[in-house]
Amino acid sequence: MTVMSERSKTIDVPRGSARFQELCQTLLSMYVPDGYRAEIIGGNIVVSPWSRGYYGNVMRSIRSQLDPYAPHTHHLESAPFLFAFPGEERAYGPDVYAAAASAFDTDSVFLDGEALSLVGELTSTSTRDVDWGDKLAVYGRAGVPVYLLVDMQKQQTTVFWGPSENGYNGSETTLFGNKLRIPKPFDCDLDTAGFVRP
Repeated sequence: MTVMSERSKTIDVPRGSARFQELCQTLLSMYVPDGYRAEIIGGNIVVSPWSRGYYGNVMRSIRSQLDPYAPHTHHLESAPFLFAFPGEERAYGPDVYAAAASAFDTDSVFLDGEALSLVGELTSTSTRDVDWGDKLAVYGRAGVPVYLLVDMQKQQTTVFWGPSENGYNGSETTLFGNKLRIPKPFDCDLDTAGFVRP
């Protein structure tokens, strides 16, 4: 016996241009193989493999260290959700993020990118250029207060802050094993000692 899941008659997509809405509808209706995820990057749907196992340890470390300092109504998570940036025609599924609890009060697959107070991306060989390029620019222009970029290939962590229409105004980088100051609204230190690949 084959069990088929019932599909909703309407597909919830965020506001935005007709092209962005079409990309969102396509993403929702496409088949993504197990072990992969799909995002809207640079006007295209990009499918990339899920993270390596030890990345989970790094994500847990970030969450446990930053969670006590997260804004009062924000949740720090690494669950797979898509955050939409309609003005940029992008929808990203960050590795780690802090978002207002109200962002999850929806039936839509696409959550509001404006609800984010922090985004953390862990680079892989397939996503590194996008994490340093497209995502860095978009998160900054979209007003995400803090972007934490964990470069797994270079074994260093960079924090960006001060979002503006031109991107982020400030940054600081440290090699794995050192502490990194995470600016407001978190205003705490992040110990990167546990980020080294086993």
